[in-house]
Amino acid sequence: MKYALVTGGSRGIGRAVCLKMADLGYNVLINYVANQACAEQVQALVRGKGVEAETLRFDVGNGEEVDRVLGAWLADNPGKHVEVLVNNAGIRQDGLLMLMTSPEWQHVMDASAGGFFNVTRLIVRGMIRQKSGRIISIVSLSGLKGQLGQTNYSAAKAAVIGATKALAQEVGRKRITVNAVAPGLIRTEMIQGLREEEYLPLIPMNRFGEPEEVADLVGFLASPQASYISGQIISINGAQY
Repeated sequence: MKYALVTGGSRGIGRAVCLKMADLGYNVLINYVANQACAEQVQALVRGKGVEAETLRFDVGNGEEVDRVLGAWLADNPGKHVEVLVNNAGIRQDGLLMLMTSPEWQHVMDASAGGFFNVTRLIVRGMIRQKSGRIISIVSLSGLKGQLGQTNYSAAKAAVIGATKALAQEVGRKRITVNAVAPGLIRTEMIQGLREEEYLPLIPMNRFGEPEEVADLVGFLASPQASYISGQIISINGAQY
């Protein structure tokens, strides 16, 4: 039974990716940390597409919690293979570095860089045994170029970019691809509060992206057609640089 695990799968890009994985025929593991109602709503939508869906509540930045919850699921379901992992979970706590607190730095690093390590470390073992798999991480334009007021977020996403390139070399012989998708401004809750009219002039395509557009790209990277694409960071940003 082939599964896709999507971290931060209850809202925004993660929600769209869960639905895309269902369209591709994958059973879906929906990770969330707080909003159970949204996770269960996504679960119902995925099941409505004729595949199975399960919710897993754990904080990707907490290694012990990941080991306990995700580790238990893997141990209890030996016949279920996680063929696709989408590391989507992440948080923002923006502010100038000189005013940033240690928790604001660490929480953002834990969610992205720590989450990549904690979750991927467990999942990649099964992929190596199966000699197949897709690991796709959602990073950001901020991780590629840096962003004023987002030193912590930029650093966290840049760390995942480096880890993506390194891991792709480690597991390539096992027919496992490792890539990252770097969205620009996508219309999700994460950018609520931004004044759209102030940012549109920075985007040559003059619009924000939609979560489903990111999910379509993730779906392609999860497909057999992308079997020779690995170690790549693919931008989806309306030509914003």
